[in-house]
Amino acid sequence: MSPFPELAPDLAAALADFLRHLELERGRSPHTVRAYRGDLTELLGGLAAPDRPAPGLTALDLGALRRWLAAGHGAGAGRSTLARRAAAARTFTAWARRTGRLPDDPGVRLVSPRSQPALPAVPDAAQVIALLDAAGSDAAAGEPVALRDLLLLELLYATGVRVAELCAIDLDDVNHDHRTLRVTGKGERERIAVYGVPASRALQRWLLSGRGALAVPTSPRALLLGARGGRLDPRVVRAVVHRAVAAVPGAPDIGPHGLRHAAATHMLEGGADLRYVQELLGHAKLATTQLYTHVTVERLKVVHAQAHPRA
Repeated sequence: MSPFPELAPDLAAALADFLRHLELERGRSPHTVRAYRGDLTELLGGLAAPDRPAPGLTALDLGALRRWLAAGHGAGAGRSTLARRAAAARTFTAWARRTGRLPDDPGVRLVSPRSQPALPAVPDAAQVIALLDAAGSDAAAGEPVALRDLLLLELLYATGVRVAELCAIDLDDVNHDHRTLRVTGKGERERIAVYGVPASRALQRWLLSGRGALAVPTSPRALLLGARGGRLDPRVVRAVVHRAVAAVPGAPDIGPHGLRHAAATHMLEGGADLRYVQELLGHAKLATTQLYTHVTVERLKVVHAQAHPRA
């Protein structure tokens, strides 16, 4: 049975091949593959018309792409959603052209609105310190889960890693002498993340008193373990972060990615070079890291308006 029963057989086959290409050849995450699947199923499903109930892929021309985006705009899709859909369409049409499924690539002429990235809400440095101090107090009694939670909070803020990257770290990825972690990010790209003394202390306490208490004979070599001894699930990390942040008065409600934002923002506010922060976060493009400069500029404007006599 076709994985895309709503599509004509040739369209379904092309989409299935493309999604395999994304996953196996380009190393895209399951989340990214699902997003492409949803957008492109809608795009290809819309090629049918009363006079052409089962069109071939050649019906995917520039007009079809524009009509699809216009329909999304009419349905209330925002700029970022339209930009994402256009990017998915361009990636697909470029692949279809390279593999001989389309005679030319209509996506190269598709113009979409630029997304306007929202400035992420981040706790200030004092709020993060309060969060970590509270987690440290919880871990003072040496309870294994509390030790683990302190470590994951320290590492998220110290290194700026993504939650999936954090959960994927193995014991062999830790260099204790240099206080570094080997991190595998998007597209299977490896990078080195640096952590400081507080995270190092939390790490040593976890390894000495916490991990062994949760480990079972079938436990993997994962640095962080769940309560039953398996590799820690990202959903557990999100719950830990939300719970920790909720205990800090005035702090915005954030998840693990919010601590990543906080790490980048606080580094830039402290004078770090933008390219260092890019390397720390594992961004392939400097433009992605530049989002955080907008955050610091906005904060600078607030301080300027409050403090400068000619503001």
